[in-house]
Amino acid sequence: MLVVVRENYDAMSKEAAHIVASRIRKKPNLVLGLATGSTPIGLYKELIRLHKEEGLDFSKVVTFNLDEYIGLPPNHDQSYAYFMWENLFKHININPANVHVPQGMHGEVRFTTYETDPKIEAFCQWYEDEIKRYGGIDIQVLGIGANGHIAFNEPGSSLGSRTRVKTLTEKTRQDNARFFKSIDEVPKYAVTMGIGTIMESKELLLLANGEGKAKAVKAAVEGPVTAMCPASVLQLHPKAIIVVDKGAAADLAAEFVYYG
Repeated sequence: MLVVVRENYDAMSKEAAHIVASRIRKKPNLVLGLATGSTPIGLYKELIRLHKEEGLDFSKVVTFNLDEYIGLPPNHDQSYAYFMWENLFKHININPANVHVPQGMHGEVRFTTYETDPKIEAFCQWYEDEIKRYGGIDIQVLGIGANGHIAFNEPGSSLGSRTRVKTLTEKTRQDNARFFKSIDEVPKYAVTMGIGTIMESKELLLLANGEGKAKAVKAAVEGPVTAMCPASVLQLHPKAIIVVDKGAAADLAAEFVYYG
């Protein structure tokens, strides 16, 4: 595991974009795993700049996103599909056929309770199979929750889990309520890549910024590998890079950090 600390969010985002861009230039048909949330927005802005100003070519890149709410159509302004198109895809020359975001809806069916409908389980298996069909994810971008979660794998999730439906914790729903009109509109379930799926990526790139993530970053980097801090599993990956700003690195012991 390599931990790279940059001065601030902008510098952190540019470092992450440099890593991703170098992988694309080396392998134009890169299979790129992507994340949503506020943390990777700076990364995506820099990738857009590199595309427009330096010709970074996404025409052969294949993407797989980590997760999606169940019950929100792709055009809903809080769906992760919408987020990705607004913040990255529509600004670069990616082939829409190469974009994969988990689906929370199929046709007109709303999966407000998934247990009674086998379609969502079949979709999860299809998503796993599709990743394998493309030869696996080359580099997976990750964020980290304040409780150490990655994607929607909350504390207690199996470290060997696959793409599946997860019930969102009340804390996660409360945290996300600010994006909706009321807590009642916040989905209760999501489709997420499992920790086992994520760990099969050839390379992992986790981003974190701000002092609010400092304890989670410390637990992930220095703590024991445990399901109670899902991100700690990155310690077991042969090629994991954590890029953080000084705020998120505030609690780390010096020997774990590279400031280059």
